[in-house]
Amino acid sequence: MLTTSASVRFTVWSNAMLTGACDPDTAAHQILGDDVGHHVAGLTAHPEPATLPVALNLLRATGTTQAHLALPIPGDPIGLAGPPTFNEAALESGEAVVLTGAGIGLVPAYVGPAVQWTALTATSPMPADFGEADRGLRMALIDAAESLAALDVARWKPEIADALIDIRKIGSGRNDDLAPGYQPRAVKAAATARRCLAIADAALEDDGAAVTGAEADARRRTLLDLAAAARRALVAACAPPVPG
Repeated sequence: MLTTSASVRFTVWSNAMLTGACDPDTAAHQILGDDVGHHVAGLTAHPEPATLPVALNLLRATGTTQAHLALPIPGDPIGLAGPPTFNEAALESGEAVVLTGAGIGLVPAYVGPAVQWTALTATSPMPADFGEADRGLRMALIDAAESLAALDVARWKPEIADALIDIRKIGSGRNDDLAPGYQPRAVKAAATARRCLAIADAALEDDGAAVTGAEADARRRTLLDLAAAARRALVAACAPPVPG
């Protein structure tokens, strides 16, 4: 689930390290999260898969200045700028990190409670427009309000009531916010985006309370639009923080 994806953690904590807000060991610990291990394969300076602390130091030494999040899906390659080999791998994964300065993109593969990152040549994307993405998410929320109100997940799907409780906790300061250096508005937008992604993820498992095929299609389109706006907002919120 993208609300807890390794790419989000890797992006924001790499940026914190690169701006001096934390050291590589702290960044590695935060990227690891609850996973048992992360390794980065394909780094030119390290033939064998590298541990997170080693990889972060190597990436910084090779000129990395910024980390950018990518959350692409077919038809909406948000965060990708090529080349095709990297784009294809990132699309298959649904997430990636692009490292400006190093010309590298990292694509995660989840293997049980571990993550294997593959380093590929990547082009840095155009800077995300945070204001536009934030407004887009707000508008998508307004457009989806009726559908979400009618959804009433706890009523029609009581077995995931606990999941709804967890969704409400996203971004509540339980060690799942953005890294140091990010502005409060970015932290707030990221939390909202992650909640919307979690809601859409749960709601798209079936047709909810829809009765007709047309209702189900309309509901699905609304939720997909909300998820797309949330992905764009999360990518923008996780962009390298601007000092000040």
